[in-house]
Amino acid sequence: MNYIESIKYLEEEVGFASVPGLSRIQALLKRLGNPEKKLRCIHVAGTNGKGSAVAMLSSVLRESSCKTASYTSPHLHRYNERFVINGQEISDEQFAAEITLMRHHCEAMAANGEDVPTLFEIVTAAAFHYFAEEKVDIAVMEVGLGGTYDATNVIEAPLLSLIMSISMDHMDYLGNTLSDIAREKCGIIKKNCPVVLYSQEKIVYNMAKEMAQALSAPFYCETENQISVHKQDFDGTIFSVKNHLIDYQELTLPLPGDYQIANCITVLNACAILQQLGLPLTEETIRRGILHAFWHGRMEVLKQHPLVLLDGAHNADGIAKLAQSLPHYVNGRKITLVLGVLGDKEYPLMLSEIFPLIHQAVLTEPLSERKLDLDSLAKATAHFHKPVILEKEIPRAFDRALEITDENDMILCCGSLYMIGEIREYILSL
Repeated sequence: MNYIESIKYLEEEVGFASVPGLSRIQALLKRLGNPEKKLRCIHVAGTNGKGSAVAMLSSVLRESSCKTASYTSPHLHRYNERFVINGQEISDEQFAAEITLMRHHCEAMAANGEDVPTLFEIVTAAAFHYFAEEKVDIAVMEVGLGGTYDATNVIEAPLLSLIMSISMDHMDYLGNTLSDIAREKCGIIKKNCPVVLYSQEKIVYNMAKEMAQALSAPFYCETENQISVHKQDFDGTIFSVKNHLIDYQELTLPLPGDYQIANCITVLNACAILQQLGLPLTEETIRRGILHAFWHGRMEVLKQHPLVLLDGAHNADGIAKLAQSLPHYVNGRKITLVLGVLGDKEYPLMLSEIFPLIHQAVLTEPLSERKLDLDSLAKATAHFHKPVILEKEIPRAFDRALEITDENDMILCCGSLYMIGEIREYILSL
């Protein structure tokens, strides 16, 4: 298959169904010679902050002369974004070759009466195989959904399990309480393998610590951080931080947002543990790695006059963190919000966080079967008494936002990664 045929196979023949369990990907990986067992992996879970953590940690490892792979999901524009080695996405030809190989084995499984892997399982198996074939030193692997039953959880003995912020999301799959969700996400903890946890609610801390202790996994969570922020704008943040594991003065973080400071501190803690494990990280390479980290679609400025800001916040906690950060960056600008959300999110909570900060809004619909329809979203915003325009088509929604926003003000696009991806592609094409 070529690249286009590979995408068509994945999306049309395999489809987007999500089925819990590891048996299908384990069977596929066995047919491939278990490439996941040939890799040294860092496994990253959490509700928010996973992608940013993968970006920062991968950048640090690259700067430390490690051939570093990263696997993330979902993508903003193309599947190639999910497979990265030393900052370079997989080529169309290599991607097609990997998916062609996966199809061959999946068809053999079907012919043998075995259950066929899902799209995410196929893509994850392809990533393990590609990274192993390329003989990377370390693969930084992001969980897709949850942890325990996620396709990436075939990793048996990670160098490190890194667990970022955990909050309410995907309740249909992970459970209706924070405790249930934390238990699922902490399912990536493995026997004798160190765990670094983002500092967060006590219920999550206790769950992670208990699960780590039960598996004799060294557990690290720094809850007392001395933080000084020296500079904070869209060009990035300069801050100092000290805790029991780390001491950095005037570290430059190019990713804007209060929440990225907390993400970065967790990554720095992870780097300290990786140093203890013998990886060739130094303060210089860590600083350089953080300085060169980038992650598209997270408080990303794509245009000036008016300022256009994209953020991938797509659940209540993500929107709350975005809302907390915005006052540091708005500088008197009135905000036009472009918003589309999925119907299975806690959208009333999301609206309660972001609508008090805005001047006006253009509401739209993400390209997803799970989208919240415009009428329902409009009804949910009515009690805020803010000017609202409804526009179903995402490019047209952005155009309407441009029309009604003064060049000295700003447009904020958030609510869904599906929407952010389409808006970003549209803006870059202008």
